[in-house]
Amino acid sequence: MTTSLKPAVVLLSGGLDSTTVLALAREQGYTPYALSFRYGQRHLHELQAAEAVAQALGAAKHVVAQIDLREFGGSALTADIAVPKGRSVNDMGHGIPVTYVPARNTVFLSFALAWAETLGASDIFIGVNALDYSGYPDCRPEYIAAFEALAHLATKAGVEGTQRLKIHSPLMHLNKAQIIEEGLRLGVDYALTSSCYDPGPEGQPCGGCDACLLRAKGFAEAGRPDPLYQRFGLA
Repeated sequence: MTTSLKPAVVLLSGGLDSTTVLALAREQGYTPYALSFRYGQRHLHELQAAEAVAQALGAAKHVVAQIDLREFGGSALTADIAVPKGRSVNDMGHGIPVTYVPARNTVFLSFALAWAETLGASDIFIGVNALDYSGYPDCRPEYIAAFEALAHLATKAGVEGTQRLKIHSPLMHLNKAQIIEEGLRLGVDYALTSSCYDPGPEGQPCGGCDACLLRAKGFAEAGRPDPLYQRFGLA
């Protein structure tokens, strides 16, 4: 990976969507700087996945920022609240689920904005999706547009006119099957990723949480086996 290309900060959770976005950023001619977070989440398997993905896809640098959203709680991912299991896709489409982490994408994008300014980068990539977004309010196109407008007012580079930040959300209007097909086209190894909200001790997917069910639906509609299940001998 040459660093002569345009730098871009890519938010990388280690999941299917953000991994696909990292591959897309690279294909579009950017040098990706991957940013992950240890934010007090239920498990760290996703960070192990993010590290593997960053190496496999040639990120110029991978930073894991340390914050603790467990201080606030309010989510099944940051407090002692059970992760919902076995919900139908129809159920997922109504209301905001308890796996929503209050203001998480706003916090993450703020860190990405700070790193982008220090890198002299004008581009941030995020894997939000408005079709299979499980009811999260900070995954909608109007939210991304609002944060981008805020970013133009929030930094020295923006005020001085040396940076005009663009937040790229290339998966916004794709369903999970289309996202998977894009990733496979780009050679993404989805066996490296971790999507599950409540994985087993080795990182094996539970198969019943919203994230697992949406992922399974995507692979089924794409007509492909999920290599993560094959990796754990669950296929």
